[in-house]
Amino acid sequence: MNDEPLAGFTVGVTAARRREELSALLERKGARVVYAPAIRLVPLADDVELLDATRELLSRPVDDVIITAGVGFRAWLETVEGWGLHERLVKLLGDARILTRGPRARGAVRAAGMAEAWSPASESWEEILRHLLEEDLTGRRIAIQLYGEPTPHLTNTLRRAGAEVVEIPVYRWARTDDPTPLRRLLGQAVAGTVDAITFTSAPAVAAMMAVAAEDNLEAMLLDALRTHVVAACVGPVTAAPLQERGVVPISPERARLSALVRALAVELPARRASRVAVHGHALELRGHAVVLDGQLKPIAPAPMAILRALARRPGHVVSRAELTSVLPSRGLPGGPPSRQRPDEHAVEMAVARLRRGLGRGGLVETVVKRGYRLACDPLFTESLPDRPPLAEPL
Repeated sequence: MNDEPLAGFTVGVTAARRREELSALLERKGARVVYAPAIRLVPLADDVELLDATRELLSRPVDDVIITAGVGFRAWLETVEGWGLHERLVKLLGDARILTRGPRARGAVRAAGMAEAWSPASESWEEILRHLLEEDLTGRRIAIQLYGEPTPHLTNTLRRAGAEVVEIPVYRWARTDDPTPLRRLLGQAVAGTVDAITFTSAPAVAAMMAVAAEDNLEAMLLDALRTHVVAACVGPVTAAPLQERGVVPISPERARLSALVRALAVELPARRASRVAVHGHALELRGHAVVLDGQLKPIAPAPMAILRALARRPGHVVSRAELTSVLPSRGLPGGPPSRQRPDEHAVEMAVARLRRGLGRGGLVETVVKRGYRLACDPLFTESLPDRPPLAEPL
């Protein structure tokens, strides 16, 4: 499993841009990907807000320009060329002091025939802010090329220091036209059938929380993200809205998709995989699958719910009546469970499916008139952490 550390786990992708790249990176690590775009990009050529901000910027000389992302900077230059403003903008930027956030922004500036005056080693907004605040900013005109989301801490701090700040909103986010996939992912997160959700922008977090609030599921979503669903954010700006709500997401040191996937490949198995020795076999429970003696075996939701309940008390008998409470209720995938609860016959069917899925006899034992148990010695078993019962249809 070293080559595919995310095998057996389901990961939600909310990204609008570069979703194919992120999905491919996750699948290469073995993950099952659920794509649910939370936002969409407003086309630059149709973005009146960007045109107005560019004209405002060109109205007077600018002292400092902060370039935040290479692809956004290139798109800005290409777009203003269609508006007939390219020559004026290049002249204005060439006369200003340019600060770039990271190597990609720096490379884009140089490719446009300009040169940056300074770039932070950490690619951090905070380091850029500290660098600027070392000077007297009274009366200075500073332009910030945004990339999909505002940076109120940066802009407000600069304004309090006396600077005039012009925000250039390259790529503006709007809520997705069809929220159905996002609602389905939200239901899966609440139900526990998705193991992690990735976010690559703060607006995507806001959009998902807005949909959850509309469906009266915000509290349940936050509880899921605080407990059994790992939130993975590409950087600190994206993570901030979740942290404000008491969620502790994982973030890589560098704000890169590849770094995000590597961090998730380390953290998700560590947090969500559980191991137990059963009847001489090594059994590892993952999101929608088990690893039995190194072989990945997908398990359906109902049998997996039974297995998790047995693994929480390895070697001990769990009654059929108790197992009915962990079985998923019938309902729509990702939707609320129905009022009809499973009975003991459903438990027997789920156990039969579990045995077939494991493919080896003797792992799940029937204790006549009492229930079922995993055939293992509880003294030599790594117990399974608590996890809420699933709410997925049988």
